[in-house]
Amino acid sequence: MSFITRTLKPATALARSTRLASRFYASEATGAAAGKLVVNFALPHQSVMTSQEVNQVDLSAVSGDLGILADHVPTIEQLKPGVIDFISDSGSQKYFVSGGFAIMNPNSVLNINAIEAFKLEDIDAQAVATNLAESQRLASSAKDDITKEAAAIEIELYESLQSALLGKSK
Repeated sequence: MSFITRTLKPATALARSTRLASRFYASEATGAAAGKLVVNFALPHQSVMTSQEVNQVDLSAVSGDLGILADHVPTIEQLKPGVIDFISDSGSQKYFVSGGFAIMNPNSVLNINAIEAFKLEDIDAQAVATNLAESQRLASSAKDDITKEAAAIEIELYESLQSALLGKSK
């Protein structure tokens, strides 16, 4: 018997005999707000939403795009540049975020901490196109790696912004 096998067998027996941790699936969870998702959305300098009830939140994470409803399985997601859409009975609010984290708790509370966020309707599409072109020019004419990397980060951000603005009218 190998060392790993001898090591794992006692741990397996312990796990069977005691309940160390449990995971609840969405159908087993109990939401605090009767089918509503409670959202806290914060930036370093302000609280955008505090205990606001919504039906659904759509967001872009590093692991992929997510649609989060009440009683969603608890998760922690790193946000990538993109749109967060808060959908409620009164309509939809869309924000563009440059990054951050979304933390879904077992009690149907979603905490979103973003670095920067702007209402999508407040972003000027022409300014985005102009800045994207300038960043691409800087990337192609850069003489050193630091300037190229900085321009590449700007390009990624402006391309995400441009994509979000094009999707706004759909």
